[in-house]
Amino acid sequence: MSELTLTLLRLGLLVALWFFVFAVVGVLRGDLYGTRVTARTVRRKESSGPIPGAAAPAPTPPPVARGGIFGGRRSSGPRKIVVTEGPLAGTSLPLRSTGTLIGRSPECALVLDDDYASGRHARIHEVDGAWLVEDLGSTNGTFVDNRRITSPTPLQIGTALRIGRTVVELQR
Repeated sequence: MSELTLTLLRLGLLVALWFFVFAVVGVLRGDLYGTRVTARTVRRKESSGPIPGAAAPAPTPPPVARGGIFGGRRSSGPRKIVVTEGPLAGTSLPLRSTGTLIGRSPECALVLDDDYASGRHARIHEVDGAWLVEDLGSTNGTFVDNRRITSPTPLQIGTALRIGRTVVELQR
């Protein structure tokens, strides 16, 4: 083999080695620092009260009565999620029957700044008038009344739902 061929082979091996080192550093950095959670100040302001100078929101029409365990009367069921413990204590969000995502990801309705919460940790949704919480494969688990849940679990008004250091509950 010529000296030029050996030099090019060595240079190619060195480039491949550095590429591998940078790939490993990138993976480790992503694991150590996780997904960057962006602040959503507009949503937090809306959830904690009206924004000064903003137009008042249009009144919502009364909900359509449906059957279910609440006897078709939606007004007697929970209407919002309230954070009772944790960094976001006092925050409240309206419940959506299609589902409310909770986790660290910016796509969630309730974004938790909690090291023990997964990106998409749990979902609260309505099925036939009953509100259910579902763990979405989180690492540290979702707890209802200090019991770890493994399947969709019904929630009642005032039931403590713990995700990491954050505790939320359904309220009227």
